[in-house]
Amino acid sequence: MAEIFIDGIKYQVADGQNLLQASLSLGLNLPYFCWHPAMGSVGACRQCAVIQYRDENDTRGRLVMACLTPATNGTRISINSVDARTFRAKVIEWLMVNHPHDCPVCDEGGECHLQDMTVMTGHNYRRFRFQKRTHHNQYLGPFVNHEMNRCIACYRCVRFYRDYAVGDDLNVFAAHDSVYFGRQEDGVLESEFAGNLVEVCPTGVFTDKTLKHHYARKWDLQTAPSICHHCGLGCNIIGGERYGTMRRILNRYNSEVNGYFICDRGRFGYEFVESDKRIRKPLLRNEANDSFDIINRAEAQTQIADIISRSQSVIGIGSPRASLESNYALRALVGVESFFSGMGARENKLISQILSIQRKGMARSASLHDVELADAVLILGEDLHNTAPMMALSVIQASHNQPMKKAFKIKIPKWDDISIRELIQNDKGPLFNVTPQATKLDKVMRGAFRASPDDIARIGFAIAHAIDPKAPEVGEMPDELRSAIGEIATELKNAERPLILSGMSLFSDAIIGAAANIASALCADGKPAEICYILPECNSLGAGFIEGVELEKVFEMADRGEIDTAIIVENDLYRRADMQLIDQFLSKCKNVIVIDHLQNQTTAKADIVLPAATFAEGNGTLINNDGRIQRFFLIKDPNPDLYESWRWIRDIMAITNPDESNGWNNLDDISNAMFNDIPSFGGSIQVAPPADFRIENLKIARKIHRNSGRTAQYADVNVHEPMPPPDNDSALNFTMEGYHGKPPGALNTNYWAPGWNSVQSLNKYQKEIAGPLLGGDPGVRLIEANKDVKASYFDNIPPKFESRKDQWLIVPLYHIYGSEELSSEADGISQLLPDAYVALNPSEASKIESVAGGTVSLSIGDKMYQLQLLVRDGLPDGVAGLPVGLQGLLGMTLPDWGRIG
Repeated sequence: MAEIFIDGIKYQVADGQNLLQASLSLGLNLPYFCWHPAMGSVGACRQCAVIQYRDENDTRGRLVMACLTPATNGTRISINSVDARTFRAKVIEWLMVNHPHDCPVCDEGGECHLQDMTVMTGHNYRRFRFQKRTHHNQYLGPFVNHEMNRCIACYRCVRFYRDYAVGDDLNVFAAHDSVYFGRQEDGVLESEFAGNLVEVCPTGVFTDKTLKHHYARKWDLQTAPSICHHCGLGCNIIGGERYGTMRRILNRYNSEVNGYFICDRGRFGYEFVESDKRIRKPLLRNEANDSFDIINRAEAQTQIADIISRSQSVIGIGSPRASLESNYALRALVGVESFFSGMGARENKLISQILSIQRKGMARSASLHDVELADAVLILGEDLHNTAPMMALSVIQASHNQPMKKAFKIKIPKWDDISIRELIQNDKGPLFNVTPQATKLDKVMRGAFRASPDDIARIGFAIAHAIDPKAPEVGEMPDELRSAIGEIATELKNAERPLILSGMSLFSDAIIGAAANIASALCADGKPAEICYILPECNSLGAGFIEGVELEKVFEMADRGEIDTAIIVENDLYRRADMQLIDQFLSKCKNVIVIDHLQNQTTAKADIVLPAATFAEGNGTLINNDGRIQRFFLIKDPNPDLYESWRWIRDIMAITNPDESNGWNNLDDISNAMFNDIPSFGGSIQVAPPADFRIENLKIARKIHRNSGRTAQYADVNVHEPMPPPDNDSALNFTMEGYHGKPPGALNTNYWAPGWNSVQSLNKYQKEIAGPLLGGDPGVRLIEANKDVKASYFDNIPPKFESRKDQWLIVPLYHIYGSEELSSEADGISQLLPDAYVALNPSEASKIESVAGGTVSLSIGDKMYQLQLLVRDGLPDGVAGLPVGLQGLLGMTLPDWGRIG
């Protein structure tokens, strides 16, 4: 700790901070623009000026920038001296010279950092009387709106986009009074993290274009804490709604997970909630015209209860995108033996394997934050920008860690971003990537290798053996590859925090085992190695905790005529298995009941469809890829027709077994029952404060205290205020009445503090800047490393890949937009979905009588597809790539052999 003096008061601050960070951590108000806690200091705006004194006898001092001055022991500064305040007021006046007077119509109005800092410095009168500088605004795609005239040249946008996220299609152009931040020409921003410009920009230059379509001011949005449902990382988000429709998503800070940022799929995928495909009322099949009739809730429940009472065999099919509670309720309804996970045998097996490795292995399961701290990384088989984008962003930060050690040796602090970048230049840390095709991460890799899935596994097994000779040995490895394997093994062994990263993308248990072997070998060598697995869906690991039988077993039961009724919860089975298998299965079930959000091929075959609540309309619990259990809360006012799946099932159980009430009156009841009933949870878990939690006898308000009021909101209907709906599931209120302070992290509905209306007010909610939240970060880790076990190794080494004449091994390829089910239905994202294609490298493409962009035939088994041919340099010989998740390519079992012609 360092002892510093601010305006004559002594404070204790953590070592290694600059004066701006220290002041903000202490809760003091000091204006700033260019500094960002995740990106460090560059001193571009000059807004954080303070007076620094040599000692207690110095009365004059000198002007310094707080963001570029270390908070060392004995430092004395003044924030409130006349000289400092006068200088800061002049700086803000310079910055505002060309800024338009458009706050009332600016999308950023009411949550603008520039507004806050202008008020904080006391600048309230403009003396500039000349023509203002103007700029052309660019089209930047469906997500981000551009209004360049509002720019104050803080450089935050390019620092995030180019330096932090290593995007290269946005830059700063010109100089002096004509400086311009944008693309070289109009076009869609190519970075998967471009949406963060909305929160990074302190003014209204970059704003949320999806919000612009249905705009509402911050103070009129009803917001609640939630969890992103578009991949397995469990990023924390805040959803906002107005008049019953979702309006936007903002990042919700969690120091152990996504920190200050989220990816564009997580930020803009929310629009599926308002999709035209939403199921909003219970539906009953009309056999006469093979269509659906709308029925009411009570009728739907009675119909289903009657079906169940007449059925000899009722099975339930869960889903890795449904909450723990919904899967558990279904299991309780049909019984453990009749509950199916909703995943195929391969997926079920891989998740079970990963869960076993995390529980029993020596290496700790790494969080997103842990990945950022790694100083050597090996990736096996994952294209992170497309399968888990925020993990890619963490790996990018990890690439700087080893080169930054040079800076630390010469006493450059970590926060001095401009000095560190000047020193390390283009140095890359020991990061290595082994994938079937080139990835965006290759630019930060020291070594990138292309290989088939089996060869990726063999490389992984060979690296493990090079670290620990007790691990299984791999034969038949080319000499040049053995040299690279030796280099990777050496770098991992020499690292202080080595990390192995893999996942399920290639559906290879050998790759998963190889990653575990490397981590175990490092731990056996005394290194604190960590391992991280990428899982495909928001509750994939949760499905592993619940445990269920694979889909193939239910198909066999249907073939034997053993199923009367199938209840399917939040799962489009046509994405899981071959279409013919699903058709046969559904046709052999006498009754098919589906509970889901969106119309899909499975709901089209149902006899009864119940409308499930999405994350915006329901409460529930998920487990992310590192074993962190987290809660999401209802954002909109309750809709009597949109129930969480578990609540539909609870009411059906109450009708079918009225004498055996399960007692699930609210979310806490079913969650506690689940934790105590399923041994893998190990008993009660306090995921978030319970529904009866209060602060000063108040629930936490979902609306900020400046809300325009319910009377104004519904004045066109009735001038009398309607009573806000009750919320029996959480400690949150559907109103602006309630507690507006700093609740536990899991219950943060928004960020606001006096004088801080923008997202920068987050600094008032943290124990220290970039540290944990005051009330603790949301979520509870269920899995930790087992340090007491000895290293054990997988030995399922596959044979060397051999190409086949006139055939290619078809491997799955992924797209951030298109491969994930729900976000693909968002309006903005739907504009960026790729067309179906098959990809080959130039050498392999030359063997086919077609040119790039032309149409070719792909046959896999008895299936034939007409697809566009794409030529990609990175794919190995004998291997072709096929995008997964796109319409027309659902239910495929890849990798598999196919013919292209």
